[in-house]
Amino acid sequence: MADIYDGAFRTIVNDCKQFILPFINEVFGEHYDGSERIEFHPNEHFIDQQDKPDIKRITDTNLAVFGKQIKKYHLECESSIYGRKILIRLFEYAAQIALDESETGHDTIKVVFPHTSVLYLRNTTNTPDKMRVSIEVPGDKAEYDIPVVKIATYSIDDIFDKKLYILLPFYIFNYESGFDEYNNDEGKLSNLKAEYQRIIDKLNILVADGEMSGYDRRTIIELSNDVIQELTKKYENLQKEVGGLMRGEMIITDVHRAREEGEARGRIKAYIELIKDGLISIADAAKNLCMSEDEIKKLMT
Repeated sequence: MADIYDGAFRTIVNDCKQFILPFINEVFGEHYDGSERIEFHPNEHFIDQQDKPDIKRITDTNLAVFGKQIKKYHLECESSIYGRKILIRLFEYAAQIALDESETGHDTIKVVFPHTSVLYLRNTTNTPDKMRVSIEVPGDKAEYDIPVVKIATYSIDDIFDKKLYILLPFYIFNYESGFDEYNNDEGKLSNLKAEYQRIIDKLNILVADGEMSGYDRRTIIELSNDVIQELTKKYENLQKEVGGLMRGEMIITDVHRAREEGEARGRIKAYIELIKDGLISIADAAKNLCMSEDEIKKLMT
């Protein structure tokens, strides 16, 4: 089950990487403006156990942001209830990232720990707002905090106002404790469906205003559907109504895209006919179609 949620988190981070910087700004108090370059690093790490086989560890994200300075970030998504063991796992991941990307000199090794955070999809009163790692080395001590992000603290308006679109696929977790009621109460189910219609409407406005691509919108809706299907699989009405709403949007998006692609093909075909009839030059057709002359020529053969 957790693989579904981890996979959704990795997908939205990797496929919609422009969503990362607003999230990092929120979590770590940074002020990235979107002009920074993001570089993904390998998220598979192998821990040497000497005489035993190496342990393979896969982090959710491992990236660097190139701004005024280079900063490394390690972001995790957790669907389990908070337990102290996660601190061990997060430190293990961070230490392995630091070791894998270390710099070794003649008599020195430099390791840089990434800024680490964890997104909790479920939380209780025991879930802390931050965790702390304290490292004692000979003659000194180092400490750093791991911010904890709780999806339950963010409303739809919070998410859109702060551009925390990374959180949208997991928004359904905010209602998990009431699934029985939503599944059996038509009025409450209608209200939940209206909440998701609100999300869809807001995404549509962003696309219409040019602030989000159709691909990003499709990715959010598709991943939201994946999470809803997994989390509500014991609740038939929830799956049918809320999941059905998201699947319907995916179909509508596909229809629109197919229509647009069909219109584009028809437009190209019309220009090719005009070229063949000598009514327009290849150069003018290429300019009007936002294509290169070579592309036009290939389509004419």
